[in-house]
Amino acid sequence: MFRKFLYSLIASIWVLSSCSTVDEFSSDPYKNYDQLWETLDKNYCYFDLKLPRGVTWRDLYHKHRVHLRPNMSSDSLFLIMTQLLSELKDGHVNLATPFDYGRYWRWKSDYPRGYDTELIEDYLGDDYRIAGAMLYTRLQKNGHLADSIGYIRLSSFASGLSDGNINAALSRLVDCRALILDIRGNGGGQVTTSDLLARHFINKGRLIGYMSHKTGPGHNDFSLKHPLHLKPLERGLKWLRPVVLLVDRGVYSAANDFTLRMKGLPFVTVMGTQTGGGAGLPMSSELPNGWGVRFSSSRTFDASGADIEFGIQPDKELQFSQEKSRLGYDTMIEGAVIYLRDRFENFKRTRRWEK
Repeated sequence: MFRKFLYSLIASIWVLSSCSTVDEFSSDPYKNYDQLWETLDKNYCYFDLKLPRGVTWRDLYHKHRVHLRPNMSSDSLFLIMTQLLSELKDGHVNLATPFDYGRYWRWKSDYPRGYDTELIEDYLGDDYRIAGAMLYTRLQKNGHLADSIGYIRLSSFASGLSDGNINAALSRLVDCRALILDIRGNGGGQVTTSDLLARHFINKGRLIGYMSHKTGPGHNDFSLKHPLHLKPLERGLKWLRPVVLLVDRGVYSAANDFTLRMKGLPFVTVMGTQTGGGAGLPMSSELPNGWGVRFSSSRTFDASGADIEFGIQPDKELQFSQEKSRLGYDTMIEGAVIYLRDRFENFKRTRRWEK
């Protein structure tokens, strides 16, 4: 159902999106600036969350338009346009040109990094396996072989990942009693890949949240909230054992969506820090000079109806320690191992898995 909704939404967006043709081409800075502002004015979905208190989108139009000049350079126009877009503080709002790509990174750069790439490589070891975008192994570093915990590192949802990759990795970790799935720093990619992977961790369908998309030019013109469901695999390997999902502020867009799908599952515990968010489904349009603009056009909510644009809170807080990392300890991986050990001891006593 979600995929059908997504495809129909994308199709309707494509029809409604404005695009330039050769006849419409114009390098006039005022025309391009006005088109940029108007495109977002009619289609952007987070004005109520992103605009500073007491400031309107029209106010920001005037704030930056005064800096335009009739014969200004492309670089100068790009700078003014990106300054306007940065007011929205949205990683899904971008300006694409042949010479640069306007983006907003402070959703993650304002926060401490939650991992060290070289240290993760140490935990993977030299003999880790590769299944599409997933790197995986059985944890051995720091004496963890006896803990019988599989470790999967997934740094992006933009790279290739198939059911075959997922089945292959999980089947080769089948002797492990638990799994650490590390998506720290995963800036997203394909939402369909997020859905593909999450389906391997459930045995029955569940409501994961809602989506609402723009239906008109008004800032409050939205559709009713459409339910989003996660459906189990019809065939393939399901992992119905304990999982710790490691997240940090670098988890954004499709990775944030994956966190939404995984959080609340009976055997899944989300650990780390709040994710970076990026819950808006992006759409694209084109300006008269041929530059492309991308922006959030549909809003995603969790199952309780809460907006997740600014991120998802973990079930249990874990911080990454730079000091400990220099000694060869990733405090988030180590914290996940300690948590799993404790939960297995509790299971021995109660015969119930309690998070």
